[in-house]
Amino acid sequence: MAQLKTKMIIVAAPSGAGKSSFVERICAEEPRLRDTVTFTTREMRAGESPGKPYHFVSTTEFEVLLAKNFFVEWARVHDNLYGTPLEQLEQAWSENQCIIMDVDVQGAETFRRKYPESKSIFILPPSIDELRRRVIKRDGKVPADLEVRMTNAEKEIQFADKFDFQIVNDDFHTSYAKFKKIVEELLT
Repeated sequence: MAQLKTKMIIVAAPSGAGKSSFVERICAEEPRLRDTVTFTTREMRAGESPGKPYHFVSTTEFEVLLAKNFFVEWARVHDNLYGTPLEQLEQAWSENQCIIMDVDVQGAETFRRKYPESKSIFILPPSIDELRRRVIKRDGKVPADLEVRMTNAEKEIQFADKFDFQIVNDDFHTSYAKFKKIVEELLT
């Protein structure tokens, strides 16, 4: 098997912009990619289960793992903790797979600093109003922290130009096709 051109692709976006949907779909279609399963202290949402899309742990469990240097990076986002296990990266690379991960802007910066050869893609919403609508629709109700998320989204969007590629997710199928083309070019 030929060596991959890129070993890590970082996908970031504000909450609700579509990054998880893009990463989940591309991983199902492209066997050279492996997504990481992040650990988080946030509550499980409807339709989620342990390991899909996160390993859900208590704050105490997270802090124990943190003390053991289990995470290659971690961050506090919307009052919850998120961390990426180093062993998942090492396992994928030993099997000649490219890690693709959806992270927040803080995590993306950490990964780009630690892995400067990585490539990064920022998914932009068409507007803050559309992002608000998507978050409410996804959660099935108005989340208690909606205004915090929207304020954070406005801040995160300011970092889009620091990424190698930017895609506006105005129509999922069209935007995903652009995303897939970029990823395929990064792999070969």
